[in-house]
Amino acid sequence: MNRRVVVTGVGCINPMGNDVETMWAGLKEAQSGVGPTTIFDASRFPTRISAEIRNWNLDDHVPNPEQWRHCGRHTRFAVGAALQAVQASGVLDSIQDPTRFGIYLGSGEGNQDFLSFTNMMTKALTADGEFDLKAFTKIGLETLNPLLELEQEPNMPASHLAGLFNAQGPNVNCLTACAASSQAIGEATETIRRGDVDVMLSGGTHSMIHPFGVTGFNLLTALSTGRNDEPTRASRPFDRLRDGFVLGEGSSMLVLEELEHAKRRGAPILGEILGYGSTADAYRITDIHPEGRGAIGCMRMALADANLSPDAIDYVNAHGTSTLVNDRVETRACHEVFGERAKSVPISSTKSMMGHLIAAAGATELIVCLLAMRDSVIPPTINYENPDPDCDLDCVPNQAREGKVDYALNNSFGFGGQNITLIAGRFRD
Repeated sequence: MNRRVVVTGVGCINPMGNDVETMWAGLKEAQSGVGPTTIFDASRFPTRISAEIRNWNLDDHVPNPEQWRHCGRHTRFAVGAALQAVQASGVLDSIQDPTRFGIYLGSGEGNQDFLSFTNMMTKALTADGEFDLKAFTKIGLETLNPLLELEQEPNMPASHLAGLFNAQGPNVNCLTACAASSQAIGEATETIRRGDVDVMLSGGTHSMIHPFGVTGFNLLTALSTGRNDEPTRASRPFDRLRDGFVLGEGSSMLVLEELEHAKRRGAPILGEILGYGSTADAYRITDIHPEGRGAIGCMRMALADANLSPDAIDYVNAHGTSTLVNDRVETRACHEVFGERAKSVPISSTKSMMGHLIAAAGATELIVCLLAMRDSVIPPTINYENPDPDCDLDCVPNQAREGKVDYALNNSFGFGGQNITLIAGRFRD
């Protein structure tokens, strides 16, 4: 079976806006959601900026705020985005068999209880600097909240959403780093295609703006450190003076539906998921293969799945992290896949405006592709000021551009060498 899969509802919470249309307006206006980090005291970190969610509280959107009191930021964002997507689709009234409604997310870990952990560590050190495991365990049992510990598990957002919407079908979470939510959407599409379900809620959610997250990425030298005093100019994909990505947070959710199921209920159709490609670099954990073999492979796989030639693609939402290596290798991969068209097909990175949402990035950027198709507007790559001869793409510099988009390709490449490409198309009956 190869049933057609369409998108009938979308929702998002991210640094560019707390709903889809606000986000889209900001992207078209080339705004930035980056600013000083306020979630924790980052004053002693090499990177003191991030793209945070601001002016949003789940309590304002649910009838029972107490239910979500122990949940982490990622779960709260997921609930907010999912409520938007499900309401926009109107799908719940059509679910006759809840086992035909599933959830597939690409969600990251929950809140990291940094203060409790460091308190346990310091109190477990003896006067001579030895580590007292018995004391460490005793303090943990006395101070840690078991519900908060449970909420750290990356599967918890999917579990909560299943209960919220009575989705009794497949319930899966994958955490393939920056490729996670794109992979979730691809696998959710396959679940519908083969006939296991009729509807899937899919997407991702993540927040790594905490001391552990920033420390890790700083040690990897992946974050921008040179523009702490001008945060809106820090994320600059494909620019010669780029020095790393800006960490963001948020959630994006999509309602994926089998076409005939959507048509029977007169659902709004935003676009169709046509192609899905998934590869591994099989190279190094933190380095992209220098020839871009995984990126090339997953783009070609997605094109073959969609039965499209590279010439059919009207817009590419690049992974475009603003790191030296990623942007250069992704450019090389685009040249291999698109040939001479690589210099003319619009290829922009919206991470320049909203930062890198890690596990939630791919789903967010797929929504951007759907909006580009809807409005015939291609979002820009901001902060592109210094051309890089190694990144000789049409990256739609600094201003949005009008242009019809019938087919859009979205790349997501994760630490560990995971590569996902999704292709969305304008719906044609």
